[in-house]
Amino acid sequence: MSVKLRALQAKKAELVAAARKFNDETDARAQAENRGWTVEETTQYSAMRDSIVATQASIEREQALVAEEAGLQATMPPMSGASTIAAPPAAAAPATVAVPAGARISVEENVMNDPRRGFRSFGDFSRAVRGAALAATGAAALDRRLSMMAAAPTTYGNESNGADGGFAVPPEFSQEIWRLSIEDGSLVPMTLNTETSSNSMVFPKDETTPWGSGVQAYWKGEGSASGQSKMQLGTEMLRLKELMVLVPVTNELLEDAPALGSYLTPLASDRIQWKTNEAILFGTGGAQPQGCMNSNALVTVAKESGQATQTLLQANISRMRSRLLTGQLKNAIWIGNPDILPALEGMTVGQIPIFLPPGTGIREGGYDGTLNGRPLILSEHAAAFSSQSDLSLISLKGYRTITKAGGLETATSMHLYFDANATAFRFIFRIDGQPVMQAPVTPPTGKSTNTRSYFVTLGAR
Repeated sequence: MSVKLRALQAKKAELVAAARKFNDETDARAQAENRGWTVEETTQYSAMRDSIVATQASIEREQALVAEEAGLQATMPPMSGASTIAAPPAAAAPATVAVPAGARISVEENVMNDPRRGFRSFGDFSRAVRGAALAATGAAALDRRLSMMAAAPTTYGNESNGADGGFAVPPEFSQEIWRLSIEDGSLVPMTLNTETSSNSMVFPKDETTPWGSGVQAYWKGEGSASGQSKMQLGTEMLRLKELMVLVPVTNELLEDAPALGSYLTPLASDRIQWKTNEAILFGTGGAQPQGCMNSNALVTVAKESGQATQTLLQANISRMRSRLLTGQLKNAIWIGNPDILPALEGMTVGQIPIFLPPGTGIREGGYDGTLNGRPLILSEHAAAFSSQSDLSLISLKGYRTITKAGGLETATSMHLYFDANATAFRFIFRIDGQPVMQAPVTPPTGKSTNTRSYFVTLGAR
């Protein structure tokens, strides 16, 4: 295969991966915002597709030329100052190839261009890692695919294993795990998410209102000076926190490669998704994100006068909706404990039901119905029925997250649990987040005494 052909194929692989990422992220964003793709998004995706098609055409042209060149049998005359290499004698006239003076041949390892690094499956990779432990005793040879993927060296060397006793998981398997963790059920795509290659990011913020402080508009009379206003910008810093899954797997299980692939991948992604969602909602800050339900911007709607415990009333839901920040209803979702479901079914405003189960609501994928016109997610993250936050109405457009570019970091080691005859698989996801507002919004004077926020929850009853 020619160097140019390999380069074109690698370029196409990168273009396809970028198109896949853009498609998945745009679908998730459009779904969270209850809309279709915008013209700009469609145009951008079409441009990416055009690049893929153009690269494929270049690949086909190069393949055709390579095939034609391989079929040439003519003798090429030697160049001045060059040596010649004669072909072995054959029935036909011998052929020679001219080699220019000073020419050299370079060889690169094609397997490093393969996102699977030459492994057929995650189970195949795991079995090779298991074999590396035997290679350390001299009972077997180290799989050459692993020798090209040794992790960065530390202060000591090890001939038969990765330089620090571990091997990086091939990127395709790593990306597969991360894609699973942001599918239906993850809250990250609903937030104001930014990927970063650094460890932190600083964002400017403006919490002023059109009727409060900060930049204002004034009516101006003819010939009179206009009122002036001053920006009130603040900043907030987010610093990536580490969320780790450490999974020891017995070497007996590693012998069963297909079983490991079906066991370990969903196990890691489920733990990552659960902990990330919990932090976005109820994180305490510090070593983890600051959750929206633990922030000063949270609005808590008290129970109705005389309302009994273990009940949920239509008035509770209406009051919660009225406390949502104006203009955010189109982005809002309900999150409730599954135990509230019996109280919701049959609840009406007049003759109109306010809860619609799946199959009858305005939205389907990933939701458990609609409540008051917005998607409902029944979640074990919600508090117990009749406790505060058993039902919440939130718009995660008021919550900012940063995630580490590249997604999930993965690695393996057979040394951590060597005495237990087990191999450790480690998954690290780095994220931070916090609400964009530090307090609820107060309406204009005389308009209302109720504050409003991106995050509204129902109080205990």
